[in-house]
Amino acid sequence: MSTFTTYLQLGFWHICSWQATDHLTFLLALCAPYVLADWRRVVALVTSFTLGHSLTLALATLRVVRINVALVEALIPVTILLTALVNMYRAGPPRREARARPTGAVVWAAPNLLAAGFGLIHGLGFSSYLRELLGRESRPVLELLSFNLGVELGQLLVVSAILLLGWLLLRGLGVARRDWVLTVSGAALGVSALLLLQLAAG
Repeated sequence: MSTFTTYLQLGFWHICSWQATDHLTFLLALCAPYVLADWRRVVALVTSFTLGHSLTLALATLRVVRINVALVEALIPVTILLTALVNMYRAGPPRREARARPTGAVVWAAPNLLAAGFGLIHGLGFSSYLRELLGRESRPVLELLSFNLGVELGQLLVVSAILLLGWLLLRGLGVARRDWVLTVSGAALGVSALLLLQLAAG
């Protein structure tokens, strides 16, 4: 198996495994409000997150920046917690369910900027795992590119599954968007709290 294929698979299975519960939960909370939304908003949101984590993944893996692993591990659950709280706030009170906003200014919308900022933190989390795999390799450009591509493929699969599940519940079973967002965000909030408690206990 080639180096490219090996690290492509490692990146894919790193995001599509229970070891990546924190990243998976973040993606769930990030995308939950965008079920049935304009596809451009979904693409802009996911792309913003991708750009953020790709940047710090590259910088940390190539040792351009140094990271505090313990701090990054603590910040990732915080990104989940904040995303869930923003979702709950934006869901609004009963009978005043938030409507999809106009499609103008898609790229610079606040949720995309938030996703990009949180992506910077998640990229540092990916890099700590990748650097463990690389050992003493000093300039792992090919490994970095293939690993990142694998992460993106896994991420696309996860996002597609989230949007499909939401579509089935909202369109197929008639679940209210607000109920879906609050339930998913509440679950994400619980996961983030558990992760923070584990870190505090450890």
